[in-house]
Amino acid sequence: MTDQASDKVSTPRSVERIITGQAVMDGAGVKINRVLTQTLQRRLDPFLMLDNFGSDQANDYIAGFPSHPHRGFETVTYMIEGRMRHKDSAGNEGLLTNGGVQWMTAGRGVIHSEMPEQEDGVMEGFQLWLNLPARDKMRAPWYRDFNGADVPAFSTAAGAKVKVIAGRSHGIDGAVQRAVTEPLYIDVDLPAGASFSQLLPEGHNAFLFTYRGTVSVDGKAVATGRMAILANTKGADGVVITADAASRFILIAGQPLNEPIAQYGPFVMNTQAELQTAVEDFRAGKLGEEAQA
Repeated sequence: MTDQASDKVSTPRSVERIITGQAVMDGAGVKINRVLTQTLQRRLDPFLMLDNFGSDQANDYIAGFPSHPHRGFETVTYMIEGRMRHKDSAGNEGLLTNGGVQWMTAGRGVIHSEMPEQEDGVMEGFQLWLNLPARDKMRAPWYRDFNGADVPAFSTAAGAKVKVIAGRSHGIDGAVQRAVTEPLYIDVDLPAGASFSQLLPEGHNAFLFTYRGTVSVDGKAVATGRMAILANTKGADGVVITADAASRFILIAGQPLNEPIAQYGPFVMNTQAELQTAVEDFRAGKLGEEAQA
């Protein structure tokens, strides 16, 4: 579908800095490029983490992510290519495939597993952690799978192909909306030489990650595997991104919560006391039971 309304940006943001991710292993030994780390949580509030995984070597991903707990935030998994099975303590189960999105609100607690359902070929995608406001951290868990065809998409006159996972772009509402953090999450496939504009509220923290080719923002190049934090310039109303070569990138933005962040592994609360309770609940076997309530 072609866009019905253009996002006309009059005062674009620039790039504050370029981030190179950290090579880490998570789960049972999955190789990951961790782009948004704990040191950036305050700067990129309400986002807590962004992992990029991608390999055609089964040994890099086959062990997957066996059962593990979460409390106090949301996980958004976007699969570019591959097959991953989700199961959780609230009774949800789903298969994430090419172009699909899995959105899970851990809330007061959920135990889940994410295991590859393939033994060869490419597995590539992203997992984003989105914080919950204090008032929602102990809410009931929520889960939704979106097949690739269920994620709203459009094309621009310049040839950009855009998938809208969350928020709103060029008049198209995304698959998920959130009232407090107001996240925008789009995936853009941009032809060489073409530009794409996106409106962004002035107070929102925003960043983009290039995973194919190279793009430029206000003359600054953002190469494959790099994240650009966009400056929170007073009066800026959006961002303009130009493809130096045929490129793909994700653009993410959200309203900061401006609340304390207390994290211990898969638990993200506001105080150390709340973290201690989360750990105790997990050790006592209460976390999954709460998810079923």
